[in-house]
Amino acid sequence: MISVVIPALNAAATLGPCLAALDDADEVVVVDGGSTDDTAALAESLGARLVRSPRGRGVQLAAGAAAADGDWLLFLHADTRLAPGWRAEAERHLARHSGKAACFRFRLDAGERRARLVEAGVALRVRLFGLSYGDQGLLVPRRLYDEVGGYRPLPLMEDVDLVRRLGRIGSLDVDAVTSAERWRSGGWLRRSARNLLCLACWRCGMSAERVARLYG
Repeated sequence: MISVVIPALNAAATLGPCLAALDDADEVVVVDGGSTDDTAALAESLGARLVRSPRGRGVQLAAGAAAADGDWLLFLHADTRLAPGWRAEAERHLARHSGKAACFRFRLDAGERRARLVEAGVALRVRLFGLSYGDQGLLVPRRLYDEVGGYRPLPLMEDVDLVRRLGRIGSLDVDAVTSAERWRSGGWLRRSARNLLCLACWRCGMSAERVARLYG
């Protein structure tokens, strides 16, 4: 059984397409962190199980995992849409690597050449370091998730923190298509550079709270 866990905060603009792509999921849990828009109502109207939690992605993800029933957990951002065929690809991974986590292939919903460069950088990072972010989707066996202690209540870098404890992860041959709005609004080069800076600061020991302030 695969349970999809989606943390959400004022995500009504993107949550619909995200949920629409999850028809093959056994269970979808949307964890609302106090939205003031229609996020919660939209989640329930589209058949998701709604869990309410204090704000903070690490806190919300942990709450969703605790509420979910599946023996496999798929953590997904509310602005990310899995491409058709995701369930079959996940099932292949489950059959071959029953104790190993995996992520999907990162894609941006943008036609610009700059988007392809960002995607290539992410692919290289995953291939060299086995390091994925939450906007790629993260498929984790429940047993492994529990063994490593699950998500910690961090304001940022919660995905990097978990992936480091999970060990080397596999790659799934299906796209996770993420909104490019952060790159468009923040500047393609500036946003990518800031992401790398935040990761470097985190790896050098800066607290998650300070990294979150730097991320903006």
